[in-house]
Amino acid sequence: MQLEIIGYGTFRRHAKSYLEPAIIHKWNTDQQQNFDNLQQQGGKVAVAGDMRADSPGHSAKFGSYTLMNLGSNTILDFQLVQSNEVGGSYHMEKEGLKRCLDHLESKDLAVEYIVTDRHPQIQKYLRERNIEQFYDVWHFEKGLSKKLLKLTQNKDCDTKLKRWLCSIKNHVYWSATSTTSGPEKVARWTSLVNHLQNVHVHDDPLFPKCTHPVGAASDANKPYLKGGSITLARVETILTNKRVLKDVLKLSHHYQTSSLESFHNLILRFTPK
Repeated sequence: MQLEIIGYGTFRRHAKSYLEPAIIHKWNTDQQQNFDNLQQQGGKVAVAGDMRADSPGHSAKFGSYTLMNLGSNTILDFQLVQSNEVGGSYHMEKEGLKRCLDHLESKDLAVEYIVTDRHPQIQKYLRERNIEQFYDVWHFEKGLSKKLLKLTQNKDCDTKLKRWLCSIKNHVYWSATSTTSGPEKVARWTSLVNHLQNVHVHDDPLFPKCTHPVGAASDANKPYLKGGSITLARVETILTNKRVLKDVLKLSHHYQTSSLESFHNLILRFTPK
């Protein structure tokens, strides 16, 4: 059609001179407005945090850490980190979080609590900064479900277990969201081992018996596991190991990181890995 269009070099000059400064100005203006509003509301904010890398796996060169205000589902801050700044891609998430928190602190804002995944470096860093942390339930459930699904694929595993996987997944969410007390979350979670055996009265005083009606309809078509069986022992090992119980204690009972995950998924449409 012999149409004349600008070349890439011209486009980049226009973008650098006009488009990018306008975007940065708009972001800075809106961000400052968010900060001002939060300061007027008391200066405390509950946030979700997560990092998005430029490539899958552990070989990413850049990582973008994002903080979202859970009360309004608005992005408070994001920080770009390059792996060679911090000695490798594994350390980018901690550095991104540090920069975000430092930025909030410089604006006289305090984090009431933060919801994240269970990255070990993040856990340690937040303890050092004395910031309360909760874990996103979906990330926890996803890891646990993978282990249980793998268990059902063993030849010596009771086939009954597979029919309980969905109920176990639901129990994760119920244990996390039905109470705000960490120890009670653990008590409700560990009651599952008894429930799988058709035992609905428990030794833990924090949760002495199941709350469902006797012979609940949801369990009507699921055969219970036999007490003392190999399958039950393996399930109990997965459900009640020390790390799992420690994580259940800190599962978020209110906000999750789903909105932040959706934001990152939206960005992937424009900047795919």
